[in-house]
Amino acid sequence: MSRESRPKRKYELKQRAAGMADTHRRITEAAIELHGTIGPARTTLSAVAQRAGVERRTLYRHFPSEADLFEACSKHYFTAHPFPDLHHWRAIRDPRQRLGHALDELYAYYERTGPMLANALRDAELLEHARDAVAPLDAYLDQAAETLIRGRRARGRRRHLLHTALRHGIAFSTWRSLSTGSIARAEAVTLITAFVEAADVSAPGP
Repeated sequence: MSRESRPKRKYELKQRAAGMADTHRRITEAAIELHGTIGPARTTLSAVAQRAGVERRTLYRHFPSEADLFEACSKHYFTAHPFPDLHHWRAIRDPRQRLGHALDELYAYYERTGPMLANALRDAELLEHARDAVAPLDAYLDQAAETLIRGRRARGRRRHLLHTALRHGIAFSTWRSLSTGSIARAEAVTLITAFVEAADVSAPGP
């Protein structure tokens, strides 16, 4: 290869890589759009290819299996919609104040991501790939509950019940049941804060 042709070859390879990355992104975003509107269970690979403007064989070159596509969708979506910062919550020393702040941020997050999470969590009961796709949310909420129980003096069985109340309060299903009842976010935060504090006070001893 001559020296003159090397820059051209490098440019062509760079352009090709950029084109493949763009196609990969378009397929991923097409799948995410369909997951958010009709749900993962009803999304076919043919529909994804059509929405992305590619042929099915092109889709399979980028995503050999549905598991690969679901994994890419999960990473892309949660990167674009990051969870509320747990480090910021941990900086709030008072547990009750921390809880109110955390619930407000988390419920605001659910307001922004509600349609997608509702579809994904619904279909997680039907599809293993969908369960894997929402695993980051489950892991985050487990960490959130541990963060919110910090500073609480409950021990033994009392602490277990308090942790259960916290995990219930931050669940998407809890927020959704409240929001569909025409309860404002501030009201929902007040209600769940009172629920958790009642669990902390009234739970039976060890």
